[in-house]
Amino acid sequence: MKTSANMCPVCGFDQLAEPPRNKTGGASMEICACCGFQFGVTDDDKGVSYDAYRERWIADGMKWMSSGKKAPKGWNPQTQLASFALRSTLSRVKGRPPRMALSPQMA
Repeated sequence: MKTSANMCPVCGFDQLAEPPRNKTGGASMEICACCGFQFGVTDDDKGVSYDAYRERWIADGMKWMSSGKKAPKGWNPQTQLASFALRSTLSRVKGRPPRMALSPQMA
């Protein structure tokens, strides 16, 4: 399962026109049609984190935000977020299960 470079790090929408950040960290200034996050403004100028914005978007009902671009046919925000969470987890562990530290039980 490959993560797209043009994926929104807030909602997992994988059809951004360009990556949210370039290789030097500069923002694309693009607004995600799905969740409405604007890279370089919402985060840099307003100081809102991806996690905080995602939580608010979910609490507000995960509505499609763009009025000029229609949601893809069959778009389902719950499925999109679940897939995004899975891809994020797999990329962190690189296909291996996370290591677990087991502590000895106290006698």
